[in-house]
Amino acid sequence: MAEKEPAVRQATGENLSARAQADGATDQGGIAVQHGRLKGRESGGRWKALLGFLSPVVVLVLWEIAVPLGFVDGRFFPPPHKIAGTFWRMTLDGTLFTDVRVSLVRIILGFLAGAIPGLIIGLSMGLFRPVRWLLRPVISATYPIPKLALMPLIILMFGFGETQKVITIALGTFFMVLINTMAGVLNLDKIYLDVAKNYGANRRDFYTRIALPGAMPLIFTGLELGMGMALLLIVAAEMTGAVSGIGYRIWAAQTVWKTNEMFVAFIMISLLGYLFAEGLSSLQRRVIPWKQL
Repeated sequence: MAEKEPAVRQATGENLSARAQADGATDQGGIAVQHGRLKGRESGGRWKALLGFLSPVVVLVLWEIAVPLGFVDGRFFPPPHKIAGTFWRMTLDGTLFTDVRVSLVRIILGFLAGAIPGLIIGLSMGLFRPVRWLLRPVISATYPIPKLALMPLIILMFGFGETQKVITIALGTFFMVLINTMAGVLNLDKIYLDVAKNYGANRRDFYTRIALPGAMPLIFTGLELGMGMALLLIVAAEMTGAVSGIGYRIWAAQTVWKTNEMFVAFIMISLLGYLFAEGLSSLQRRVIPWKQL
């Protein structure tokens, strides 16, 4: 028995050593796999950025070539180099800056005028059934009406001034924010409301600590949709009774056949839409970091 004990200990030690080596190899293999995944993600990110850059470049090159070859009518689709020249000229003489500044003020005022009441009413409709029963028929009846169809009535009520343009934008934003906010509150788990009641939460707590944080993802969806609607409506609102702005520039360029200026205005609308979307996404990542974007 005494002779067997060293042999058993040696075998046990060898087994432990082999197992440790196997575990080390497994860990190294796991690290290698993770490293490979990280490299794959980095490579995929570079390819995504490259393709995202190349796709518009290819379109512009094909467009530039197609116009002189006669595949595209240059009267309606001027070549990109002419649009770029018009963009530079409008930048130097200050026309583009004035139009963008005026439209931005109208968009922001209209967006706030629609989003703030839409948020408050949407939270109230989501939290309290009597409010929802009272207002839902009105919202359901007025939401489908095209906001552009209301412009003649808005003009009759407020004239051709700044108020008319702000209200037109506010109407479109209001419904987007309200509907998504209400949906976000209604999707909350009922247990949160029950816990708040049991702990004696007051009405303000229900708004600020329960409904608002819980509905935040859908609220941001409503804000993004509302901003998109604001960009759509600003063009239509500025086509009547305006002497500056991006929508006015499109309408004025159309009347004198300046398609270059029209495309510059289109580019600015697209750029504003991209910047607003990125700004709201960045704000969303800060406000609700637990949501994967």
